[in-house]
Amino acid sequence: MESLYVFLAFILGWFIAQVLKLIFFIIKKRGKTTFQDVIYCMVKSGGMPSGHTASFTAVTMTIGYVSGFTSTIFALAVCNTLIIIYDAINVRHSVGEHGEVLNKLIVDKNRIEGSKIKKLRVVEGHTAAEAAVGLMLGISIATMIKIFYL
Repeated sequence: MESLYVFLAFILGWFIAQVLKLIFFIIKKRGKTTFQDVIYCMVKSGGMPSGHTASFTAVTMTIGYVSGFTSTIFALAVCNTLIIIYDAINVRHSVGEHGEVLNKLIVDKNRIEGSKIKKLRVVEGHTAAEAAVGLMLGISIATMIKIFYL
C-alpha cells in the first residue's frame, strides 16, 4: 500500500508543477492565450517550476518517509533525483540553447538559398531557480502526503 503513496507523490509533483507553469504562462501573456497555447504549455519541457525536479523530489522524500532516510532505497532515490536535476539544469538547458542557434542558421539558409529545411523542435531545460522551486514543491508534496496519509 505504501508504494501507492510513492506513485501519488510522482503524479502530484508533475501535475502541480504543470498547473503552476500554466498559471505563470497565463499571467505572462496577460490572459491572452488560445486553447493550443494552453495544451502546449501543459506538455512542454522547461519553465517554472521544474516538473522533473518536483516529481522526483516528491518521490524521493516520500520514499524517505516510508522506508526511512537511512535506507538503501532512499539513497538510490537521492542519487537518481540528483542526476535528473543535473540533467535538467545543465544538459537539457544547453541542448535548448544549441537548438535555438541551429534554428537561426536554418532560417538564414532558407532565406539565402531558398531551401525548405524545417526548423528543429527546441527542447527547453531549466534554470537553477526553476529547479530550486521544483525542489521545494516536491518536498512540500511529500510532507503533505506524510501528514495526511502516512
